[in-house]
Amino acid sequence: MSWESPERLWLLAGVAALVVGYLLRQRRHSRYAVRFTNLRLLDKVAPTRPAWRRHVPAGLFVAMLALLVVGFARPTDEVRVPRERATVIVAVDVSRSMLADDVPPDRLLAAREAAREFVADLPAEFNVGLVAFAGSASVLVAPGGDRESVTAGIDQLDEGVTGLQGTAIGEAIHASLESIRTLDAQAAEDPPPARVVVLSDGANTSGREPAQAAADAVQAGVPVDTISFGTLDGRIGGGQSVPVDGETLRAVAEQAGGGYYEAGSGDELRAAYSDIGSSVGHRLERQDVSARFIGAGLVLALLAAAGSLFWFSRLP
Repeated sequence: MSWESPERLWLLAGVAALVVGYLLRQRRHSRYAVRFTNLRLLDKVAPTRPAWRRHVPAGLFVAMLALLVVGFARPTDEVRVPRERATVIVAVDVSRSMLADDVPPDRLLAAREAAREFVADLPAEFNVGLVAFAGSASVLVAPGGDRESVTAGIDQLDEGVTGLQGTAIGEAIHASLESIRTLDAQAAEDPPPARVVVLSDGANTSGREPAQAAADAVQAGVPVDTISFGTLDGRIGGGQSVPVDGETLRAVAEQAGGGYYEAGSGDELRAAYSDIGSSVGHRLERQDVSARFIGAGLVLALLAAAGSLFWFSRLP
């Protein structure tokens, strides 16, 4: 934190002087009370009160002054703010292996639930799109600000929605990049800050090579985060084993400058999405944060006034 008018902080010396003056005054009062020998009369003119209550309004008042001085010095701090036109594409594997029940109720239903929460937690200013992939990839919802459309698209994620079986990770990344390139009229000349999040449970089995798609993402300046979802114990109908395989996803994330996550449960998947969401589409911007201190100071002023009126029927 820094200050645009640091010289104003010298006013804190005045606040400190008030504290010293208050303490000296309390000390003098204590000496006078000891010299007053008529204890019965002293009890009438200076009835006993809880000692700490006498100092609470004054303490709150001094703290208020200190906070107002700090706010007057115009403090600034780095604040995370959403980037303009920030775009996030969520790509979800809908291949047959995603029906494995090692993650209850099954991988795909758990992935849908986590994706809904991820999208709901993104800043309202973000453009969000949805890609489904199996043996091929399809843009179910073009990136935009309509969250209801994205949520409805997530609810439609189902095995076979793309029409072909397989796992086309490279095609999913390619389709995501294309949807970003066509976001709006200026996207071709002025690409929006964007990120692709790919969730799958297996290695690439069809379509273009993931390494080539990752290279295209690097060229476009779009990081690709990947989530390997499932366990080694996954099985689908008939007892067929479909263990999770995240090596391709790991390589894609490393090449495309994103993060790689492994999730073997719904909770771990939500944690992965949460971590991605905390770093997506934001920039650090230095802003005036004096309102924080002024607001806190006003709250303390109200508390000081309330305490003084309640306990002593007077303002501090």
